[in-house]
Amino acid sequence: MWRRVVSLPPLLSSSNSRRLNQVIQHSQFVLLRFLSVKFWRDSVTLFNPQVQVAYGFNASQVFSTQAEEGVSGARRKPFVTFVLGGPGSGKGTQCTRIVNTFGFTHLNVGDLLRKEIYSDSENGSMILDTIKEGKIVSSEVTVKLIKNSIEANENSRILVDGFPRSEENRIAYERVVGVEPDIVLFFDCPKEEMVKRVLNRNEGRIDDNIDTVKERLTMFSELNLPVIKHYSKKGKLHKIDGTGTEDEIFERVLPIFAALR
Repeated sequence: MWRRVVSLPPLLSSSNSRRLNQVIQHSQFVLLRFLSVKFWRDSVTLFNPQVQVAYGFNASQVFSTQAEEGVSGARRKPFVTFVLGGPGSGKGTQCTRIVNTFGFTHLNVGDLLRKEIYSDSENGSMILDTIKEGKIVSSEVTVKLIKNSIEANENSRILVDGFPRSEENRIAYERVVGVEPDIVLFFDCPKEEMVKRVLNRNEGRIDDNIDTVKERLTMFSELNLPVIKHYSKKGKLHKIDGTGTEDEIFERVLPIFAALR
């Protein structure tokens, strides 16, 4: 009797071990089943239109967006276009039409400088002091504003209006940003036509008199000619006849961006 009692604990231990394994396996099965059912219920709830309306989201859009992000990975490389042209060449008007037709983001250097000044930042104060002293804001500062705007913009299509104004601008851009523009537009217009357009427009600019306009045109030609020649040699320059109506000029622009539609 004693021998049977002595030999009993090992038997119980072995039995308990098997039983414990069975319990663990059963628990795992129950847990997996519970999770499967819960996931199914959550999925049904998630895709319920009433639930989506109540919580203000679209589940299918969420998953499709995540899938696209997973495939595309990093943000696409910006497609940058420089737009050059003297005062009265019509480049501002054509920039607006390019933006509306092809979905570009329009960056105007003057607007970027004003925005930085109004931000009350240390950089803005420095820019304001420079302008008050009658000096030109350094290319380095201007280029950094452009670079920051490009990087902060979700749109990969960027239109930079009135830049670069000089070879110094161009060199600074390529040094700071590290890449060249994809396209450079140059709106070529006779000097007499540009003077007439500037004098006829009602923008209330103090410097819109015949002498100052001619001086601005002369300065534009001197500073921009090396830039135009550089990009022409690179095969990036598109010279556009700036005479005629807005529609006629835009018809000459359309083929350049046709592939982006």
